[in-house]
Amino acid sequence: MDTIVPAGQVIEPATAAPADDYTARRMFGARAPRIEDRALLRGEGRYLDDIRMPDPLHAAFLRSPHAHARITRLDLSAARALPGVVAVFDAEMISRELTSLRMPLGFPSATLQKDITPWVLSCTEVAFVGEAMVMVVAESRAIAEDALALIEVDFEPLPVVHDCHQALDDGSPVVRSDAVSNIAEQLQVGFGEVDAAFDGAAHVFTESLFVHRGAAHPMEGRGVLARHDPVEDAITVWTSTQMAHEVMHSIAAMLGMDQHNVRVIAPDVGGGFGCKYLTYPEEVAIPAAARCLGRPVKWVEDRAEHFVSAIHERDQYWDVDIAVDADGRIRGVRGRLLHDQGAYTPQGINLPYNAATSVTGPYRVPAYRMDVIICQTNKTPVIPVRGAGYPQAAFVMERLLDRVARELAIDRAALRLRNLIPPEKMPYDKGLTNRAGVRSIVDSGDYPATQAAALEHIDYAGFPARQREARARGRYLGLGLANAVKATSRGPFESAAIRVSPLGRIDLYTGALAMGQGLATALAQIAAEQLDVPLESIHVTCGDTGRISLGMGGFASRQTVMAGSSVHLAAVEVRNKALKVGEQLLGVPMDALRLRDGRVEVIAAPDRFVTLGDIARKLKGAPGYSLPPGITPGLESTGLFQTNSQAHANACHACEVEVDPGTGAVRILRYVAVHDSGRLVNPTMAEGQIHGGIVHGIGNALFEKMGYDDEAQPVTGTFADYLLPTSTEIPPIEVVFLETPSPTNPIGVKGIGEAGTIPVAPAIVAAIEDALSPWNIRLAEAPVSPVRLLELIDASTKA
Repeated sequence: MDTIVPAGQVIEPATAAPADDYTARRMFGARAPRIEDRALLRGEGRYLDDIRMPDPLHAAFLRSPHAHARITRLDLSAARALPGVVAVFDAEMISRELTSLRMPLGFPSATLQKDITPWVLSCTEVAFVGEAMVMVVAESRAIAEDALALIEVDFEPLPVVHDCHQALDDGSPVVRSDAVSNIAEQLQVGFGEVDAAFDGAAHVFTESLFVHRGAAHPMEGRGVLARHDPVEDAITVWTSTQMAHEVMHSIAAMLGMDQHNVRVIAPDVGGGFGCKYLTYPEEVAIPAAARCLGRPVKWVEDRAEHFVSAIHERDQYWDVDIAVDADGRIRGVRGRLLHDQGAYTPQGINLPYNAATSVTGPYRVPAYRMDVIICQTNKTPVIPVRGAGYPQAAFVMERLLDRVARELAIDRAALRLRNLIPPEKMPYDKGLTNRAGVRSIVDSGDYPATQAAALEHIDYAGFPARQREARARGRYLGLGLANAVKATSRGPFESAAIRVSPLGRIDLYTGALAMGQGLATALAQIAAEQLDVPLESIHVTCGDTGRISLGMGGFASRQTVMAGSSVHLAAVEVRNKALKVGEQLLGVPMDALRLRDGRVEVIAAPDRFVTLGDIARKLKGAPGYSLPPGITPGLESTGLFQTNSQAHANACHACEVEVDPGTGAVRILRYVAVHDSGRLVNPTMAEGQIHGGIVHGIGNALFEKMGYDDEAQPVTGTFADYLLPTSTEIPPIEVVFLETPSPTNPIGVKGIGEAGTIPVAPAIVAAIEDALSPWNIRLAEAPVSPVRLLELIDASTKA
């Protein structure tokens, strides 16, 4: 990296320079149109299935119809004999192409059971409905699907574990024959003197809460395309993923290849929401088949497969106590979390860990203890979906606070206000350590101001009158309120390289992953701010391991912070280097120069300039010609922003709902979301992120429920019975931003993608409970269905 000036330090033109009418571009904070949209709106997006390859083969997978069974016979002869079938891989055959039939653990752990990850293809036993057993590769997907129907399999059904509570029962069957027990891991998190906090409390309240299993369901499912080059023994893999570099490392390890011979490219990705932050067995099986068969192989997941073989998130059962003083100030929280991990652990225990360690949220809690039991069941494995455990934790904490307010007859907002972390306590040590072993420090924010803004915009003070008036007309309105905080910008690093070609083209490469959220636009804005060029002149490439060697990908609301900071560092270096070279080429001091529209010009004489392309040509070198003194080759720089500190975004949501006690139907009338995500790179895109997060949260609160019966058979395997919110269920959403710059990164930003989801379910559930207060019902679960509301109303009426 160039060392002309300290990294990240911007060289500004001298203030004494002659004035002119020039104003430097201010792209940071501008409502710039997305640079991605021109192609997408013209149908020119390039998603996985849009990639055309000469002479491709197509794959399909035979998946288990049983939740738990032993495979006693597998006859592939008829499938192999079908015209058009090129190969049929079972576990034995695919293992010849791999270093291990078992997938690597995403996040290494010394405490988890061994041999707990999925198989690439299962061999003797299946442990959940949807587990892949056989891969057929054929000249077309239709032929591959037909061949699947010709495979004969005999199963010996085995007893199943369908629920966390059953998993803990004495005499319960074991989830897999190779499992030591149904408990993957137990842990305890906490701080402070919990027993003393409860012993001396004026009040202790207990709640048992349940947050049901759901899934991510991006618009584009998963898909993989692989092509092997036998001359160089190199393989290129296109996959719809959130983490190209980690997939590259996994493929290299599993196929026994040098990582330099494996290139992974994420094309346009149609949403991820967490379910693509994982190396799946299919992402190993397809490259293995392509190398074995010497032809490109493609697999595109259908929606039925996505329901059972893409990861889910939760169930979670929480039994929690809260201790408060007479005035409702929190003294302590304690409890037990039962977490359903599913049949395997592909990634780690970050989901229940996040949930358990984020319960205290934006509140001052002097003492906290949570016992966590991670159970294995014969269901689809789970990893974090949007929010990564924080929505469940917020549901627990906000339900406890609503209980305290009700029992002590304290206004809900007033109770929260007296327990929120005050701004003068920032940075605030929460008393916990994160997975990196670093203390969890809330870096910044004004939580009382955020709540106050939400109350003002929802007209909290005027709601009782609106509620009375509505009830007089037979309508049941309710208002709910919830706060949230999200630790964003998970480290340890992210990459960004900016290169100016001799033709003047500016390329920006990053290991971060675009998934439809407008990442390319945001990063281009950050770069354009320093280079003072039009946004469209920055060409952004995300998630291509052949373009940049290091990267972490998209998760935990980190990319604007981590990749954005890396872009900033790289752009400042390129800017400074260009000015330094311009100084020598133009014979003018640096402080008398400026960047403008892709050239370095003399401020006092703008017609004297050199373009960035001129400088790049000079710095590419020529035999026998020296570079400018003190200048390293190439007009480029790589930024690797590295940190374990996290920027904490916070929010307060408030909503009004109307509930029909005759049908149980819930209609959201108004929704107000006040957010602090630090400095906003692009307010329009930030609003879009919040809108998306809220819609996801509405699904969590009212619709999305991945159901299983007592034999662990899925009962909601289509969108006819697994409900997603659609435009008709979405209310007008008012988004308000407060901007408290984060001190944890050079551009002052905080993450935003997940924060919008976190407080939604507790706010909506509280509003429903408020609307139905004449029936005195209590809600302890999410999602809440009309049928469930009618059951509660009926029970209350009969009591």
